Amino acid sequence: MRIVKLKYTDKAEAIEDLIAKGIYIENEEGLVYGQGVHAVVEVGLLIDVQPTFDEEGNQLTEAIYFDGYHYDLMIEDSEIVFEKEIEVSSPRHKFASF
Repeated sequence: MRIVKLKYTDKAEAIEDLIAKGIYIENEEGLVYGQGVHAVVEVGLLIDVQPTFDEEGNQLTEAIYFDGYHYDLMIEDSEIVFEKEIEVSSPRHKFASF
């Protein structure tokens, strides 16, 4: 089993790449997993600095996000090369037992 963490510019770029690599397959039902794909997690945007709120719940400051749009994969195939693969020291998402 291989866990892959990916960072793209945006969701559209991610979907295009995942389809090109056979991670996703488009059919009449929409996007389905390709062969050997066990999980695709759309992590999305990651918050670097949390927004702040006052006592009444009014937002005082906006959230600040890290660059990129993130996906995590659990796949069998170790031959696929992911140009957008990243190393993460403190992941925001983990697969159980990995």
